Amino acid sequence: MYFVYIIKNPKGEYYVGYTRNINERIERHNKNRSDFTKNKGIWNLIYKEQFPNKSDAIKRENYIKSQKSKKFIDSLIYSGVDQ
Repeated sequence: MYFVYIIKNPKGEYYVGYTRNINERIERHNKNRSDFTKNKGIWNLIYKEQFPNKSDAIKRENYIKSQKSKKFIDSLIYSGVDQ
């Protein structure tokens, strides 16, 4: 099982990623072991979707990132889908 997830820091910045182990991955973000999220505060999981395989998760992650829109991400978060 794979997850596409969105995390948010106190400054309101979002990060979108995919992983097999969501708890471990968020811990890595918060221990500054991820280049993009390093030294940007504590990250909180605000959204996740589950996928049966890596390929589907990567496709969804890329789609969300391609939108390049906080408004789009907000619409996912507030729709309540798969949280």
